[in-house]
Amino acid sequence: MTPTFETSGAGIAIAVVFAVAMGGLMLWMFRVPRPVTAAVATARHALDTARAILVPTTGSPYSRRGVELACRLAQEHQAEIILVYVIEVPRTLPLNMPLERAEADARDALNTARQVVELHNLPVRTVIRRARQAADGIIAAAREHGADIIVLGLGSRRDRVHGWGRTAEELLHRAEAEVIFDRVPD
Repeated sequence: MTPTFETSGAGIAIAVVFAVAMGGLMLWMFRVPRPVTAAVATARHALDTARAILVPTTGSPYSRRGVELACRLAQEHQAEIILVYVIEVPRTLPLNMPLERAEADARDALNTARQVVELHNLPVRTVIRRARQAADGIIAAAREHGADIIVLGLGSRRDRVHGWGRTAEELLHRAEAEVIFDRVPD
């Protein structure tokens, strides 16, 4: 007696679906990605290597926008956000002189900024720094904490006296890290 095989419509349908699915999987696995130029690959790599993003904050709405932008940049790679508040101490006073009001303002601004970062579930560190000029404190903090990127939120043109503002100009010329400005529209 010879065995006979009966084919049913359901069996054929299952075999066809399996063959199409396997064919689709093979095409997806062996597809060659689109070629990109070296410039595009370099730009992508620059943000991929960011592990620490420093954000100066003053508690203003535009500095909170800078914190939000930094969080969005950091999310893909879980980069650490370093929040810095620089207390500008006049040259007529010693740097270590107690300034209770300024220190309270710093704690409040950093607490608000920390809450924004924590909403994104990112590692965060806060730093209060004293300096004669804000740019000096930001640059020193970026160097000390190994920041790859500095994100600075800027107010509208009405809020600034000249061009970018003194701090932004200094960062643009002296910072060793990549600097990203986020300007609030007028």
